Amino acid sequence: MRTAICERLGIEFPLFAFSHCRDVVAAVTNAGGFGVLGAIAYSPEQLDTELTWIDGQVNGRPYGVDVLVPGKLDASALDRQAHLMDFVPDRHRDFVTHLLSKYGVSTPVQPLTAVADELGRRVTATGATGLIDVALKHPIGLIASALGPPPPEMVAKAREAGVPVAALVGTVEHARRQVAAGADLIVAQGTEAGGHTGEVSTMVLVPQVVDAVAPTPVLAAGGIASGRQMAAAMALGAQGVWCGSVWLTTEEAETSPAVKRKFLAASSLDTVRSRSRTGKPARQLKSAWTEEWDSGQESPGPLGMPLQLLVAEGAMARIGAAAEKGEPGALELVNYFVGQVVGQLDQIRPAREVVYDMISEFGEAVERLQRLSGSD
Repeated sequence: MRTAICERLGIEFPLFAFSHCRDVVAAVTNAGGFGVLGAIAYSPEQLDTELTWIDGQVNGRPYGVDVLVPGKLDASALDRQAHLMDFVPDRHRDFVTHLLSKYGVSTPVQPLTAVADELGRRVTATGATGLIDVALKHPIGLIASALGPPPPEMVAKAREAGVPVAALVGTVEHARRQVAAGADLIVAQGTEAGGHTGEVSTMVLVPQVVDAVAPTPVLAAGGIASGRQMAAAMALGAQGVWCGSVWLTTEEAETSPAVKRKFLAASSLDTVRSRSRTGKPARQLKSAWTEEWDSGQESPGPLGMPLQLLVAEGAMARIGAAAEKGEPGALELVNYFVGQVVGQLDQIRPAREVVYDMISEFGEAVERLQRLSGSD
């Protein structure tokens, strides 16, 4: 299977794997796909360490890096002279304390001020540019921008380094804006996807984006975890697929064991788009956390990004630790970002095996279509 994007990036299969886990990125790249590391999980120093490790694993095969650059942020909280956590209202702090007490989470409080400042600024254009500077010191083959148009500095730096820029979109209008901002590759992500998504389904979105931005190549994302779904995406005009959720139940995944077990037991009806984790609508596994923030009578409502991101990550660090101890309340609260394909994820497998199974099933789907059309 060779599409134009395969030729451009030097990969065997147009299967892109987004993950915060370096092991997944390396495994998919080594299997002939294209791993993409989510940089938001790391400080610049940590990112350099992770990419150095990947470099040593992939033997020159191409991989990419994804940064999070929202088009809009809670600008009032971005004064570098103040700690970001100082902008979190008392009622939101009190609500988190109440939730942890209500569900019996016993893990001690961890101070977040210094960590929160660094984490919160990663989702600004300045913070993302710092991560990009680190990434471009490594032999990456792609930089991706999620949520907002890539900052001009990002495009300029990537151009100078000869690295293509990808951008994730959820609407046709956003796709046009991303191309105008300098994106070389568009990822059309339907609402089925895990993480930050819009409201348009993949089946509807992909062909509209393909037509709107031609000849810019398009990858399809959202609801893709099998070869049949990959074949459907290619039939819609995509040159490849961008997958995230399918890697969360692999052996290499960063997913905690407690969350992984919840994924394996979940159906496709067990996800929700909620602002409770980041401050922007993001699809994730339903849990007591999402229900309490979104519809609980005592909820003050989620804050904007980056403040809600800081509130949630601090609380989830405690909840996750308690869940791993088997605390019932923590198991009710704990969750993670995942798409509707979670209903297909029913076993733990190596990432390499997932790649090969998807490509094999893709070939079978294409052959079936050829028989239906009477082609040889």
